[in-house]
Amino acid sequence: MGNLKEFVLLFRLPQDYQIEGEQSAMMAQQWKKFIALIASQVKLNSISQLNFDGVIIKNDFSIEHKNFREEGLFVNGTLTMKSETIEDVILVAKKCPVLLAGGTVEIRQTILIS
Repeated sequence: MGNLKEFVLLFRLPQDYQIEGEQSAMMAQQWKKFIALIASQVKLNSISQLNFDGVIIKNDFSIEHKNFREEGLFVNGTLTMKSETIEDVILVAKKCPVLLAGGTVEIRQTILIS
């Protein structure tokens, strides 16, 4: 592999997204396959699922406890991977199960701070 760059994929789902029972098990299998695909290419750095509840600290130092399911789409997870080009990451992201659930995948290259 040549000059690898790091990319973060942000997975968003519609706020009204709900899944239960057999559909949930099927979606879990699709996620496992998706993650295994990236791991098999030795490109996976990390993956995390995010809770719906969180805290926002505003610039006036006030704190707001918030459920992040309120605004259309919510970020429900992230994945960090390495690849030579963003085009390669796009090809992988098009296989993401979040798209089958009406969600989106946002891809951003990380910036190395030295």
